[in-house]
Amino acid sequence: MPAITLSNLSWATPDGRRVLSNLDLSFTSERTGLVGRNGTGKTSLLRLMSGELTPLSGRVTIDGTIGVLRQELLPDPDATIADLFGVREALAVLDRAARGDARVDELSDADWTLEARMEAALASVGLAAEPDAPLVQLSGGQRTRAALAALTFAAPDFLLLDEPTNNLDREGRAAVAELLAGWGAGAIVVSHDRELLEAMDAIVELTSLGATRYGGGWSAYRERKALELAAAEHDLAVADRRVAEIDRRAQAMVERKARKDSVGAKKGARGDMPRILIGAMKRRAEETGGAGARLADKQRDEASSAAAAARERVEVLQPFKVVQPPTGLLPGKIVLRADGLTFGHVSGEPLIDDFSFDLTGPERVAITGANGSGKSTLLDLIAGRLAPWEGSVRVGVPFAMFDQEVALLDRDATILDNFRRLNPVADENACRAALARYMFRADAALQTVATLSGGQLLRAGLACVLGGPTPPQLLLLDEPTNHLDIDSIETVEAGLRGYDGALLVVSHDAAFLDAIGVTRRIAIG
Repeated sequence: MPAITLSNLSWATPDGRRVLSNLDLSFTSERTGLVGRNGTGKTSLLRLMSGELTPLSGRVTIDGTIGVLRQELLPDPDATIADLFGVREALAVLDRAARGDARVDELSDADWTLEARMEAALASVGLAAEPDAPLVQLSGGQRTRAALAALTFAAPDFLLLDEPTNNLDREGRAAVAELLAGWGAGAIVVSHDRELLEAMDAIVELTSLGATRYGGGWSAYRERKALELAAAEHDLAVADRRVAEIDRRAQAMVERKARKDSVGAKKGARGDMPRILIGAMKRRAEETGGAGARLADKQRDEASSAAAAARERVEVLQPFKVVQPPTGLLPGKIVLRADGLTFGHVSGEPLIDDFSFDLTGPERVAITGANGSGKSTLLDLIAGRLAPWEGSVRVGVPFAMFDQEVALLDRDATILDNFRRLNPVADENACRAALARYMFRADAALQTVATLSGGQLLRAGLACVLGGPTPPQLLLLDEPTNHLDIDSIETVEAGLRGYDGALLVVSHDAAFLDAIGVTRRIAIG
């Protein structure tokens, strides 16, 4: 049976930072989702399996063939879909045969079913394109679909897929999910797409402590994590009670000793006992008290250590929660009105044509549509970054826009300085408290924005905008979950669930839209 086995596998970055340590894992002919926070080594692990990276120690053993889908890179200018499939010359033979120019030896080796099989492979991912189509002329999503079709066409024993649904629209995501649902061999999928992960046979979670395998898809994995959190919370409660009990017993022992010392002192003062006996009793009491104090200190240290370990487990497993200041948005207020918007990037070719809609009160609305249909352009028109050719847009409340770069933050300033700039009336304590709610405590608030990861960047933006005394009553969000790990996505979801204003969101992530309470979808294009 085909298998990929990792034995005592370790790997470090070129600067010596240890990423993977002593991993022992085995993958067989099932679909496995590989999850974990950014930086835990998910992509590196795929590259170790594919042979692109060399282990620091340990080994990777592959029994079977593999096909690899990497995160998108710009293709060569002259590369075509046929090059992805590795069949450019084979197709050229068929072309020469059709013209009557093929040699006899070429005709005997020709694969007459090749074109039909390629067409079927491309159709399986919802892509209708000719084999000679240049890759540079395809969108990022179309190139991903073509690469997936080429992988399945080769029929390897294992697919290694790195974020296969990134940059795909709803239709593209559905095509990838359908392809994997019908895939009968092995697949190892790095993804933050929870719908895709739901269809997995197993989930492997990478953390700084190693790898843990969970049977079933995403929901089963989350249920197990919830049980782990409940167990950790129980252990913390037991540990805290243990610390309190030890403190209570230690205090009682101190009080008993004080009472005995007081009685002895009174007897000595009355002269009821010989001086030598009084001295011996004093020494014995001190020795007994010292031994008791040392034992109490040891028990307290052990109990405190157990409580600290349990508290750390709870903090790691506990879902992020935050309470936002209210926006004061009234239910019936017209938040924005777009009337007859028309705009395009090429003269005479409107991308958005006579588009109208209203958003009222704290509605949560998603703008949906295929890649290239103008969703991000619509947000730019609403935000005033672009001027429409025709029509008008009116935003009737204070708003903030979160694009994928979170451009509202000054990248050369610290998180704290950005908060002060966006909330000039907030004092130092209010600034610190607001940032702490988003896990930027103490020196973490002094990080320069340019040094933040994608998840930290979006979290910092939400902290600076929503943590102020009066948050804006409308948020515009453009693909906020792209390139974020799942922990970061769930942090953003928690922040948005605590926000009581209006949302207008562009996203292909259905799980994200459901989690933040989107109630209306408007199709564009």
